Amino acid sequence: MTDLATRVAPAGLTGTARALLGYAAVRALGLLALALWSAARDKSAYTLLTARWDSLWYTRVAELGYGYEVRLPNGDIHSNLAFFPLLPWLERLLHATTPLSYAGAGLLVAVLASLAAAWGIYAVADHVYGPRAGFCAVLLWAVLPVGIVQSMAYSESLFTALAAWSLYAVLTGRWLTSGTLALLAGLTRPVGLAVVAAVWAVGIASFVRHRSAAPDEGARSPEHAPSLAPGTPESGASAWRRALGMLLAPLGAAGYVLWVGHRTGKGPLGYLDVQAGWRNGFDGGWAFARFVAAKFTSFPSALAGVGLIVGVGLVVWLYVVCVRRRQPLPLLVYAGVVTALALCASSYFGSKPRLLMPAFPLLLPLALALARLRTTRSALVLGAVAAGSAVYGAFWLNGSGPP
Repeated sequence: MTDLATRVAPAGLTGTARALLGYAAVRALGLLALALWSAARDKSAYTLLTARWDSLWYTRVAELGYGYEVRLPNGDIHSNLAFFPLLPWLERLLHATTPLSYAGAGLLVAVLASLAAAWGIYAVADHVYGPRAGFCAVLLWAVLPVGIVQSMAYSESLFTALAAWSLYAVLTGRWLTSGTLALLAGLTRPVGLAVVAAVWAVGIASFVRHRSAAPDEGARSPEHAPSLAPGTPESGASAWRRALGMLLAPLGAAGYVLWVGHRTGKGPLGYLDVQAGWRNGFDGGWAFARFVAAKFTSFPSALAGVGLIVGVGLVVWLYVVCVRRRQPLPLLVYAGVVTALALCASSYFGSKPRLLMPAFPLLLPLALALARLRTTRSALVLGAVAAGSAVYGAFWLNGSGPP
């Protein structure tokens, strides 16, 4: 089978370079479509990328720190304590060391982080399924309908980069690296819990497996042996690295949540009160189900209801396929937690597509299917989807999204 990456990129490039080149081309197409659409509507594409919704909250934190809140007429309180600090910290650092504004710094972080995320997704997919699947996985992530968010001053790209590389590190037995990256992911978004859960799940499974392995089942494992290799005894140093990595993983999210509780004077659960002020919480998907059901009260909106059901069904089906194909444990745990938190949140239903964007392991079954096609057919499929994604992203950002 001819390698898709070889056919669509110049000879001599490594698999990583081909994947990043393809990713950059897709994102450039999306930004070009946004620029043209925005110019036709007399809007600034730069403003749409850097001064909308969450990006405004992040830049305000970077410039003024925490403590800003908006009191709405219905009594809700929107506090900037809901936004985790790593992206604002990076914006403040770049603003202090370069001529960039806070908004420009946020955009630069997003662009660089999106490339790092694409690289991390390729590394994970290549490690598990090979370079062809890795290349397809990166392009599939790039052509998501809400892929334009990857180029916005939002935290999704930064979080996905940290999550992907943490998962790759745990897959390859680099516990300290994985724990450190999980810590940083936990300082980026609340869903950092998914990365922590993946690290802990593999750590516990590895501990149980090594405890049950007979001492004479194999030679001493190398320092960076895959953490999921069965039946290989480990050294004391390896066990300590694993334990330390597991201890590091939750410190970012836990530290910020506890700090918010202390600042608000409401104890360890103070962050939940902050989220409640935004009418956000976790209700098992009940509010989302009622939101979808309400779409069927009239004919035009019923079509949107059908689309939502199909979309949720596709997400669930992809996860089932991942389980049936026995994806590595950290990928299953991570994708499962991200999906559950996105679908079962009690508000901001229009945000769910972008909240699902970090769940890249769900794309691996589709990447494998594309990898098995002939090169020309794969290229046609990805090219058509990339064009559609670029047009939709320009339309969406010039309209209602992304909340």
